[in-house]
Amino acid sequence: MREITFSEALGEAMYEEMSKDPTIFTYGEDIAKQGGIFGAYKSLLGKFPDRIIDTPISEEVIFGSALGAALAGMRPVAEFHFADFIFTGMTSIANQIMKFRYMTGGQPKLHLVLRGPDGVSKSAAAQHSESIETIFMHIPGIKVIIPSTPYDMKGLFKTALRSDDPVICFEHKMLYGLKGPVPEEEYYIPFGEADVKKEGKDVTVVTTSRMVHESLKAAKELEKEGISVEVIDLRTLVPWDKEKVLESVKKTHHLVVAHETWKRAGWGAEIAATVQEEAFDYLDAPILRVGERNVHIPFSPPLQDFVVPDKNDVIKAVKKVVGGM
Repeated sequence: MREITFSEALGEAMYEEMSKDPTIFTYGEDIAKQGGIFGAYKSLLGKFPDRIIDTPISEEVIFGSALGAALAGMRPVAEFHFADFIFTGMTSIANQIMKFRYMTGGQPKLHLVLRGPDGVSKSAAAQHSESIETIFMHIPGIKVIIPSTPYDMKGLFKTALRSDDPVICFEHKMLYGLKGPVPEEEYYIPFGEADVKKEGKDVTVVTTSRMVHESLKAAKELEKEGISVEVIDLRTLVPWDKEKVLESVKKTHHLVVAHETWKRAGWGAEIAATVQEEAFDYLDAPILRVGERNVHIPFSPPLQDFVVPDKNDVIKAVKKVVGGM
């Protein structure tokens, strides 16, 4: 099977769906001429010139107009440039987009996608490095997808473009150049179906995005010490695959949740609480969480490494949770 990058997978998904559906258009800052801040739209340069649009720097207007376009029967895809900048348009998202179908009794469909880069990169500092997906898991009214591989990026995004509900897609900056197998034939990945990236029998690690790859590195090293780790990539946070997680925990009897976002009140707390409520009798040890330290991302590379979790944090948590193995 051919291999393409995460970024190319996104571009293919957009091209295929835009070719079929003239109501899909996309807009944001620096996408039409530049191809996106991390090159996500470079494969689309010169294509659909009237449907790939550069905008002024005004997130409130970008997100608010997406709602209006969706209500008018279009399928807008609005880029947020950096996840941190979502906060400048939160009124449009949290008070309008996420509530509109509820307040109208579900009468109108709301075909719109918000997408863009999140997470850390090299010395991007506090205003360009945040992982804020937990907020959108907490507030009802939007589906949350967070792919970790080119295959998942394309399949999930094609599903998002056909959704009747608003969708937000978080794409980690450090994954855009990642290569992986993607079939040439058409496929779609349903929301709410986690993927077991590695099977194991001693401990379950539930994760997403960049931390999927850090968890797989950790699992490889732990295998040498006789600890078998099952790595589950949720792929979507709303909905999330509770059944697959519970099934795994009932097999391994141990759980670690690993995400890049802050440990305090991060989405891992929801997974841990659900497992504690519904599978407590299967647990042989407390659930442990791996997450970012509760500070903003520093500019200094050594300090960033100190704040942001990696494979070593997963290894420490797994060893602690399995105890005397």
